[in-house]
Amino acid sequence: MSNETENSRGHESDSAQALADPIRVLLLDDHLENLVLRSTILRKHGYLTETASTIHEAIQLLGEIDIAVLDYHLGAGQFGTEVANALRRQRPEVPIIILSATLERRFGGVEDMHLLKGYSSIDDLLTALRSFEAKLRGKPVVVDARDFFYSRISMAMGEDVFLEVLDRDGTWQYVNETCAKLFERSRDWFPGRNIFVEMPDLAPDWRDILHTVALTRETYIDRTYRGLLNLPSKGEEWVWNVVAFPITLHNRETGVVVTARALERKPTI
Repeated sequence: MSNETENSRGHESDSAQALADPIRVLLLDDHLENLVLRSTILRKHGYLTETASTIHEAIQLLGEIDIAVLDYHLGAGQFGTEVANALRRQRPEVPIIILSATLERRFGGVEDMHLLKGYSSIDDLLTALRSFEAKLRGKPVVVDARDFFYSRISMAMGEDVFLEVLDRDGTWQYVNETCAKLFERSRDWFPGRNIFVEMPDLAPDWRDILHTVALTRETYIDRTYRGLLNLPSKGEEWVWNVVAFPITLHNRETGVVVTARALERKPTI
């Protein structure tokens, strides 16, 4: 066997091993609590992380990473784009994700991504990382489009709003974190279960309301302040404002989005 053939096979072996290794992500943020939180979550999802709280620390790590996640504003007149520019010069193939609270000084290019803090969730960051990881490994990007779409509605409504997506018969398709916490369940518990089976004491006219909204594609507002929810009182009586509106589900059937906000909580006597 020639030395050239052996070298070729050696390079192929090294490349295969590199693709099998976990992706190393650089996290730059001047707030330690943000670094700890993001690092913990990313490690839970199989990524290796290198953390830096200063531009100098981050630049020292540029040769050891596969993807960079950089906070834009680092305080004291310093910006993560300085690290991004250094990375572009040294290793232009490495994807860069910029996290910022504003779009005014957006850094980016065809290979970069910008996430707006306060609106983009940790799920958005993970989706971005998976997309870049797939490109690095030469694999197709697969995203749970149903959950992604429904979560956009939840984000638009606000974190304090109870939100659930059901089909016209009352089978849950999606709930947000606020809803899950209120029912003291994990979000994964809901999809596929029927609200009228799980909550048999629910006001019977809500079954007709869900059907009507789905079939007529009209919006329903609960003006009685009685609300859709039927939770244990736990010493309180909650007054709800409820809105239900139609949505086209992933199976092309018409479903219903139910949103609710607690207007008042009164102690029960």
